[in-house]
Order: sequence, then structure tokens, then C-alpha cells
Amino acid sequence: MAKLRLVHRCTECGGSFPKWSGKCLACGAWNSLVEDVEGPEESFVTLAAGLALVPPGEATPIGDVNPNESDPVPTGIGELDRVLGGGLVPGSVTLLGGEPGIGKSTLLLQLLAGATGPSLYVTAEESAQQVRLRADRLGAISPELWLLPEMSLPNIIAAIDKISPSLVVIDSIQTVVDPELGSSPGSVVQVRGCAHRLVQEAKRRWPHWCSRCKSVVPHRSSHWCSWFSCCSHY
Repeated sequence: MAKLRLVHRCTECGGSFPKWSGKCLACGAWNSLVEDVEGPEESFVTLAAGLALVPPGEATPIGDVNPNESDPVPTGIGELDRVLGGGLVPGSVTLLGGEPGIGKSTLLLQLLAGATGPSLYVTAEESAQQVRLRADRLGAISPELWLLPEMSLPNIIAAIDKISPSLVVIDSIQTVVDPELGSSPGSVVQVRGCAHRLVQEAKRRWPHWCSRCKSVVPHRSSHWCSWFSCCSHY
């Protein structure tokens, strides 16, 4: 395993520097450098592993491409469909963002309860009991809504493989951890690496799922919706 080293990473552009300074030399942002740890080789290994999940592309005459194959699927929530341009697009990943307490998790729980087919809510922050109580208040109890209290990315992907949900919500992406990344939860390395892996998983599954959707949720201000949707609080 590669030796870990301490770096200072910019939360705006992701640039890393050996020493802290008040201004990021890469993008010019002030007071944006935070301590982080990284392994020199691990990021490349993880990137290669993620890209290996996606089958190679195949050139196709543009006239043979079916334009209706990726039509948005309505969520059943009128205003959400309007913002999303008609609904969730199969195989896509959408980030839902906003300030803490504005109702991101509540909205996505309602979205899952009305989804067609099995759906999965990954709660990486709250306990399963807390989410169940909120679902009771919202009347969002569905026999096809699965709840997973988990922070480990490999375990989340294993659950997705087992359940084969049509829609996934991860709340939030900032608390999800990939053990292969030598960094603490919520760091730029972890958020970027986990998000990249989930995008690749959505693309890998899309040709086989045909009409399914996923959704993810990070920490302070963003959630992703799609065949995969994430939530975050950045």
C-alpha cells in the first residue's frame, strides 16, 4: 500500500499543495485550503477500476440511434418534474443541492415512495429508525422501498447488486467512504472518488436496466437524482 502523505487541498478546484496558504495558487480562491491525506498511486488505481466498469463504446450511424430510449421518466411530483425537464433520465446522475434543513431528504423520500419497482434509500447520516419515523409522517411507507444504513461504498454497491433497484438515493455522498481512497470522509478526494464510482455504476447498469433510475444525496447542500441520484450539503 502506498504511503499516505499530508496535503492541503482546495475545496473550490481540488488543487493540492504541500503547505497551507491563504490563497489557492491554482484558482485564486481565498481561505479554501483544507488538510487532507492521499496516497500517490491510489487515485490512479481507483480511476482505472471505475473506468473498467464501463463497456467500450461502439460507433453507430446517427440515424440508427433511438432518440426515445432516454426519455425522462416522470417522478409523479409535478414541480420536481418541471425542474428536471420532465423527470429522471435513465442512466443519468443528478445532484440535488440546498442549504441544510430545506427538505432535500424529505423530497427524495417522497420520490422513492412513488417510484415504480424496487427502490433503495441509503442513509449514511441518520439511523434507519429516524428515516422510518419521517416516512411514517409523510405516508411514504411502501413494500418496495428498501432502507440501508451504510457508509461504505463497496457495501452500498453490493446492496444495489442484490436488490436491483429502479431508483437509488444516497444521503449523503459526503458521508460515503471508499476504503481504497486514503482520505477522511467528506474530503475532496472521497467525495470526488465516490461520486465518480457511482456514475460509472449507473452507466454500467443502464443498458441492462432499460427503464430504471438512481438517485444520490451528499451532505450539506446537494442531492443527486437520476437512474442514480445523490444528495449533498456542499
